[in-house]
Amino acid sequence: MVRRMLLMLGVVLLVLGGLAFVKYRQVQTAVAASKSFQLPPEAVTSIVAKQSPWPNTIGVIGTMEAVHGVTVSADLPGTVAKINFESGKSVQAGDILVELDTRQERAQLASLQAQHELSSLNYDRAKNLSNAGVVSRQDYDRANADQRQTEANVAEVKATIERKIIRAPFSGILGLRKVNLGQYLAAGAPIVSLQSLDPIYVDFGIPQEAALKVQVGRQLVVTSDDLPGREFRGQVTALDSLVDQTTRNIQVQATLRNPGGKLKPGMFVQVDATSGAPGNFVTLPASAISYAPYGDSVFVITDMKDPKGQTYRGVRQQFVKVGPARGDQVAILSGVKPGEEVVTSGVFKLRNGAAVQVNNKVQPENNPAPKPEDS
Repeated sequence: MVRRMLLMLGVVLLVLGGLAFVKYRQVQTAVAASKSFQLPPEAVTSIVAKQSPWPNTIGVIGTMEAVHGVTVSADLPGTVAKINFESGKSVQAGDILVELDTRQERAQLASLQAQHELSSLNYDRAKNLSNAGVVSRQDYDRANADQRQTEANVAEVKATIERKIIRAPFSGILGLRKVNLGQYLAAGAPIVSLQSLDPIYVDFGIPQEAALKVQVGRQLVVTSDDLPGREFRGQVTALDSLVDQTTRNIQVQATLRNPGGKLKPGMFVQVDATSGAPGNFVTLPASAISYAPYGDSVFVITDMKDPKGQTYRGVRQQFVKVGPARGDQVAILSGVKPGEEVVTSGVFKLRNGAAVQVNNKVQPENNPAPKPEDS
């Protein structure tokens, strides 16, 4: 009985040992296969890096400002008697916009003019009598003072009437009317906005380190998404004397022509200001850059060797320093040399040393000045 049990135990151990040996060989085979396994190459597009001329400009956001811009208001209180303008129309300097009711002032003027005529007659009579020695010098001086006083009173009322005729202080474009006939206006009440639009200012801020590059007289180009295909050219006319302590930017003002008044005060625009002579940079499509918190990088295609010593086309991740952008292109300040082949699409699925297959039948856009179809 014992011999039979020992025999059965030996058979079981022999079977288990055989199974363990077979499994061990399977694991060894799988490990060997995994070491020699090569993922299929990823399909990518590529471009050969080369240097291109790059304009030395600073691109910022600016705000349009009128050269002359005011809200026309009433100088004196009164009731609106006439409105001589329409909203949105252009006017010339001195054009009458609104007339306030001056009936009371004109009645006062008539009374004062009558007094002035009487005082003038009394003055002439006193002058003749004084020359003849009939009246004293004191009476003559009193008549002279009365004549000058009434003359001043007449001039004062005339000035009041004139101040109730509101005129355009300069030529420009009117805004929306804010008054109605018969409306009582208090002193300082707004009537209409008036803006001079051609020429026009654009205000923008630049970093303090660029302040020495953007000087008075530098040329610039202004564009707006609301005016596709239009470029407005001008030049820098003033720089602020202070640097903003919060942003460390300095404010710049430029003047440009604005034919047709297309640019309006308050509009946001893109400003490209020339800051020096053009330079040469390696340029790549924006799709070639892999942006990450630890650094921006590209994948350079080169010949590599696998564990068996066989040569294949693979990629090497290369960290780069990215410069300014224009259109679809990005300037590479360092990290890529001219002549190196760089992956332009499919970078999100690559890793260092991955095999690639280049197919450039369809490539990403690489235009420095693209014109989107929906613009």
